[in-house]
Amino acid sequence: MALPTPGRIRVLRKAGLAEAVGDEGRMARKDSKNIVKARAAVVKPSYALPEAVGLLKQVKYAKFDETVDLTLRLGVDTRHADQMVRGTVVLPHGLGKTKTVAVIASGDRQKEATEAGADFVGGEEMVEKIQKESWTAFDALIATPDMMKVVGRLGKILGPKGLMPNPKTGTVTQDVAAAVKEIKAGKVEFRADKTSLVHVPVGKLSFDPQKLIDNATTVIGAIVRSKPSAAKGKYIKSVTLSSTMGPGVPLDSAVADAAGKH
Repeated sequence: MALPTPGRIRVLRKAGLAEAVGDEGRMARKDSKNIVKARAAVVKPSYALPEAVGLLKQVKYAKFDETVDLTLRLGVDTRHADQMVRGTVVLPHGLGKTKTVAVIASGDRQKEATEAGADFVGGEEMVEKIQKESWTAFDALIATPDMMKVVGRLGKILGPKGLMPNPKTGTVTQDVAAAVKEIKAGKVEFRADKTSLVHVPVGKLSFDPQKLIDNATTVIGAIVRSKPSAAKGKYIKSVTLSSTMGPGVPLDSAVADAAGKH
């Protein structure tokens, strides 16, 4: 069966369709009318943050409460360790849901974790459960430094899911109570991926607009302040606000400048 010609591919793309190699002769379904209409509402090259929040609410069509996300393209090369961007920030208005937190600790730290509101608390038996059953029924895992010698062997299971405890994100700590409370209060992690993009949730579309604005400003400010000293040139190349089923709305450069001073 012949592969689609370059001209054929261009025609399909222009029509909003796609043709997969190996599946020639059948065209992928068009985008739904709802998403086409929502994308068409993004008419400006960039928007102020309050405008972007208002637009996402205006074009909402999904029947569930969508998550609102920020995506930042950074001027860093994450292949170099001294240009990695990673950190955490506590959202002033939370995420609209309570995260499930697990703690691996010993002695009195287990009691402290339980009293702080951790959903799962254990020691080496929890490590064995994760290792034998690939159990990851939690959104965040906290471990005390003395337990990292056994938690370390869970890297292949937890690493790909972004659940491996790390001192840089405050999930390897003696103060497990404070760590649990922060995560429950809306602490989120940000990290630049291999394409230099950072994706961070900032709340639910049902939030009051000002709460979404506050959360987004807090995240952008934290990322601006995390600029590596080795990064050269323009650091924040672009910022986009989107919802689960909605369009991506580009934010103007003044948003990052203002957030950095916040």
